[in-house]
Amino acid sequence: MEVENIGNINNGKKARPLTVMAVIAIVFLLLGSLLGYWIGYLNISEKLDKLGREVVALREQTSIYSEVKNFSQNHLESLTYSPSLSMLYEQVKDSVVIVRGLKLEYDILGKPYGYVRVQGSGFVYNYSGMMTVITNYHVVQNAINISVTFSSGNGYPAKVLGSDPYADLAVLSVDAPLWEFKPLEIVTSSKLKVGDWVVAIGNPYGLAGSMSVGVVSALGRTLTGEFTGGYPIANLIQTTAPLNPGNSGGPLLNLEGKVVGITTAIVSDSQGLGFAVPSNTIIREIASLIVNGSYDMHPWIGATGVDMDYEIAKAMKVNVTYGWLITSVIKGSPAEKAGLRGGTRQVSIAGTSITIGGDIIVAINGTKILGIDSLSAYLEENTRPGQVIEITIVREGRPVNITLILGKRPPLSSK
Repeated sequence: MEVENIGNINNGKKARPLTVMAVIAIVFLLLGSLLGYWIGYLNISEKLDKLGREVVALREQTSIYSEVKNFSQNHLESLTYSPSLSMLYEQVKDSVVIVRGLKLEYDILGKPYGYVRVQGSGFVYNYSGMMTVITNYHVVQNAINISVTFSSGNGYPAKVLGSDPYADLAVLSVDAPLWEFKPLEIVTSSKLKVGDWVVAIGNPYGLAGSMSVGVVSALGRTLTGEFTGGYPIANLIQTTAPLNPGNSGGPLLNLEGKVVGITTAIVSDSQGLGFAVPSNTIIREIASLIVNGSYDMHPWIGATGVDMDYEIAKAMKVNVTYGWLITSVIKGSPAEKAGLRGGTRQVSIAGTSITIGGDIIVAINGTKILGIDSLSAYLEENTRPGQVIEITIVREGRPVNITLILGKRPPLSSK
């Protein structure tokens, strides 16, 4: 019995190490599995994070692509026209003409001493079946022996049917055969935006049929010429298309070859700064110019003034730095009848004498007025003589609404 008991005890001792080793092996196996799972999890997590970043990047690229696509639809089509500018030129070149004439020159004493040749550009327009040439007023102002030369090289006598110095427009009739006339289409300039591409074709320095390309750099500008009697030419298009003497009267075209303006002026010693009368002005006036020989529906307030700025506001002790400051009111004008007030005293601001103390026009019919550009553009595009408008002014620091009945600009001879 004792021998048997001893044997059982020894067998139990041998079984325990085996059990412990099995447990240890299982533990290591579990730990290995957990470690492998953890490593795999970290690897998968890193891949998921990378995938997430790639998804975010893809979304951003998709957003950028969408913006570029929208840009392309709205603007980039203009660039696609660039290789076709030569086609556009071929399409319109025969519609652009040279306008020539003779003007009497005067010496410093005001005595005439001889005639000089003047030259500009123009383009053909079909008005209700009547072939005409549109050009600038200043090209044919006081000119005699006016002639028009077509791209064929053939020249013919012409005469002025009608003109408007306030818009620098003139319409000519030309004694030429019908086959010479290749009219252009005039479209509204209301859809023009800053940045739109435009093309100017004219005869700078007598170089017939020259084309230049640029963009609309600003809208609603005003200029005053010697021939306007001090009144502004309103709502002009500013463009970077290079213009030179002789371009005056030529068409400003969109990239479809349609007229959106007529080139009118350059600023001396400037670079990339030219101006054009908008096509809306041509559309508005053309019938009156041809039928009546003139256009007399320019709205008129009857006051002179300057644009407000910080320095003027400081001198007047007011808190409005924009608008149009009335310096004087013309006797018997709509402004005087409406009770608008001019300046009361003169001050020197940055070396310039300015009459301050008058009413400051800040809005017309609820439309904000920043200065003479927006004032002239609003009146020309949205009002007519005889129309009642509401002018918001700042008087003695307080806003006041005044009703005014617009008049007509007086003829230049009676200004």
